[in-house]
Amino acid sequence: MTIHICAKEGEIAETVLLPGDPYRARWAAETFLTDARLVNEVRGMLGFTGTWKGHPVTIHGSGMGMPSLSIYANELIKDYGAKTLIRIGSCGGMQDKVKVRDVILAMTASSLSTPSAGIFKEFRFAPSADYGLLRAAADAAENKGVSTHVGGIYSSDVFYDERPDLNEQMMRHGILGVEMEAAELYNLAARYGRRALAVLTVSDHLITGEALPSDQREKSFGDMVEIALEAAFA
Repeated sequence: MTIHICAKEGEIAETVLLPGDPYRARWAAETFLTDARLVNEVRGMLGFTGTWKGHPVTIHGSGMGMPSLSIYANELIKDYGAKTLIRIGSCGGMQDKVKVRDVILAMTASSLSTPSAGIFKEFRFAPSADYGLLRAAADAAENKGVSTHVGGIYSSDVFYDERPDLNEQMMRHGILGVEMEAAELYNLAARYGRRALAVLTVSDHLITGEALPSDQREKSFGDMVEIALEAAFA
């Protein structure tokens, strides 16, 4: 047990999927895992462990923003031995070619700052995904016929952004989408020698203003979860 996770020894799998929303963690566990059982509910951050095609898998909420994800990823890695961590979540599209419902596989994750900034100080570390996971996810998406983009994303510190000038530069430099967690996940994976990837569903678009209706999100998010699971065990 840790401060934020009450799972007992052996209740967390080496492969962990990390949606931000704890209720999405419950939905994904009930939908895709066999014999899923609740292993954490401290502070309402739900975590479930079951199996997928015979492989042990934990699906655990990470909260919103990099500081929250950092807490759970640190404890999952250092105290529970998680070796493969895949963020599954939503993002905002930032390129015309990226459409709502598309999936983005984050090769890199740029940011203004992360909880790791205090370690790196003046050094600008470039956090990136595990190549094996990235390649396997791209193959899984292609096999499923899902419209997918591979490239850089932007992990923002804020949801209600008041920096249109920065967004313009992100778009100018080919950033595919914006979310709030992946950069720190990639930092931690690099620090502790773990595998990490962010598989993201485009739920809204910064250019067009289009947003995915709530009643249509489940199927699109389902594709994302399946891609993540296929990649983890390829």
